Amino acid sequence: MHIFVLLYNSGTDKEGIHSIELKGRTIVLMFEERDDATRYCGLLEAQDFPLPTVEMIEINEIKDFCKKLDYECRLVEKNFVPKTPEDRLLISPPQKNIEVNDWAGEADNNEKIDMNTIKENLEKLL
Repeated sequence: MHIFVLLYNSGTDKEGIHSIELKGRTIVLMFEERDDATRYCGLLEAQDFPLPTVEMIEINEIKDFCKKLDYECRLVEKNFVPKTPEDRLLISPPQKNIEVNDWAGEADNNEKIDMNTIKENLEKLL
């Protein structure tokens, strides 16, 4: 099954995937429909977030990527209706974001993030 994700700086050595923080966990959003992903991009742009691009990818590749990095992934299905305040974050971005400079910051366990490994994992997804 193919899904859609939001990538920043797609195809560059500074490529990153859009995620949200929820209860101390990093959540990668996967969209079943391109239109929903595109709408989410528009909401990000309206809040002055950096504008990602919508990329189609195999769902198992994202699941493997998330598993390796101890991230979670959540599928936003077609006609998704939020049932909780947390669910609303799947269709409407939070009001604040991590600065782009923080993407290369330190991990929660105070170890440096191996950017080359992350880059290689993202390149495998494409």
